[in-house]
Parts: sequence; structure tokens; C-alpha cells
Amino acid sequence: MELPITREQAIELLKSMPQKESDWNHYLESESVMKKVAEKLGEDVEYWGMLGLLHDVDWALTRENWEEHCRKAEEILKEKGFDPAFIQIVQSHGYGYKEIPFLKDKKRTKKIEHALAASETVTGLIYAYALMRGKISGMEVKGLKKKFKDKRFAENCNREIIREIEELMELGEFFELAIRAMQDIKEEIGLE
Repeated sequence: MELPITREQAIELLKSMPQKESDWNHYLESESVMKKVAEKLGEDVEYWGMLGLLHDVDWALTRENWEEHCRKAEEILKEKGFDPAFIQIVQSHGYGYKEIPFLKDKKRTKKIEHALAASETVTGLIYAYALMRGKISGMEVKGLKKKFKDKRFAENCNREIIREIEELMELGEFFELAIRAMQDIKEEIGLE
């Protein structure tokens, strides 16, 4: 699928806004997980990666005003030449959130939407577990599954959204892909 900008240009776009380090890490983690999922499913790795990288393109501008989150993204992405299909997939990660009124009644129906929502959500669970362990190296699916079942651990990570990946693959397989994806970029996201 055709993308109107390169990864380098997407990074420049994100850098043009006031980013927090944790948000920057989240973009890179989401990109990496989406690429691994795409690879596994035989999908367009660059396209899926770009969705992960830019899914929160407006977050630096809307973190204090959730109502505008995903709406502002549409403006930014349109200006950069992204088509309505890409923009709709980006917005789909905000479906169901009461804090985003224009999306709260929408439901994800496409596999790519489930993949994006699950991928960007699982990053928080893995990152929290890596911090608890003191490193991401050597992390195993078994341990992550235990943390996933403990609702008090990383309680802001919505387990139901992560489970949406089961539309595409088994949960344990997804955890393995996501752990590997984040291990691949551990230096970039400040982990060992």
C-alpha cells in the first residue's frame, strides 16, 4: 500500500511537536509490534508499522484534551497526504472511549483495527513488566501471561483491548511477537 511520507518524515513530524519521552517510546514500541504482527500475518510491514508509529500523532497536542484526540490526528494526517482509509484505521484505536465522544459508540470490525488497538495497548503491559523485572532481556511469555491475569498490575492496560488480537492469532503467540518486537528496540526505548 502506498504511503505519502517516509518513516524518516513521520519521525520528523512527531519531533515537530512537544513529545514526552514515554510517549516517544510508545510510538516506537507500537510501530515495532505492528511490524512483527504484519510480518507474521503476511501483511504490508511498512504500512502496518506506519500505523503503529503515527496512531497517536496528535497526542502531544491533545493529551490534556482527550475530546480532540483522534480528531486532530485526522487534520494532521490529511495535511500529510494520508488517505481516508489510513486515517480511519488510526482513529479506530480510540473507538469505545467515553473520553472521545465522537468515537465512543464506534466498534472495531477489521482485523487491522484489532491489531492496532491490541498492539498499542500491549506495549504498556510489557514495558511495566520490563521495569518491574529490571530488564526486557530474557522476558518470557509465561511471566507476561501471569501479569496479564493480575488485573492490579498495569491496571490501566485494558485487557479486553489486548484480547482483540484473538481475532487474528492466539494470545500467547501475540505476547511472544510483542516481547520480541520490543526487545529488538530495547536501547531506543531505554530498556536493557
